[in-house]
Amino acid sequence: MRVIEAKLKGTQEQYQALDEAIRTAQFVRNKCLRYWMDNKGVGRNDLYALSKTLAQEFDFAKKLNSSARQASAERAWNAISRFYTNCKNKEAKKGYPKFKKNCRSVEYKQSGWKLSGDGMAISFTDGFNAGSFALYCNGEARQHILNSKINRVRVVRRADGYYAQFCLDV
Repeated sequence: MRVIEAKLKGTQEQYQALDEAIRTAQFVRNKCLRYWMDNKGVGRNDLYALSKTLAQEFDFAKKLNSSARQASAERAWNAISRFYTNCKNKEAKKGYPKFKKNCRSVEYKQSGWKLSGDGMAISFTDGFNAGSFALYCNGEARQHILNSKINRVRVVRRADGYYAQFCLDV
């Protein structure tokens, strides 16, 4: 697996739409963590089902693509399973899962985004209507993106802008 990063260029309204998507992904992750804390014997499939229930319950959660909601539930489950593994191995520091208050990324699996044919732009097709962004990366990275199978796309907010990370099958 290889990760290639490209800078996203768009308008201020598009960046606000991405911020809303990031906050919604954080909301889903925190809700999944709370559900695990309140109920005994919760598994990964229960968290996936909860992400679907949250979409029916909250309109803003429905805007987020289903694969992005599942990815947020998956991230919560990874924190939970890491905690269980540390307890089983009798680690000194267990790493109890914490709620995220300053999340900086949203992850899309196979849907919710579309790459242009020449690899110069990416469009996000979920309910937040972020639209199309120009991708800035070098030519070699662009060829890797175009010639490889893309497993996931993660949008990351940093101090100097927004980036798309492409998780490629190599």
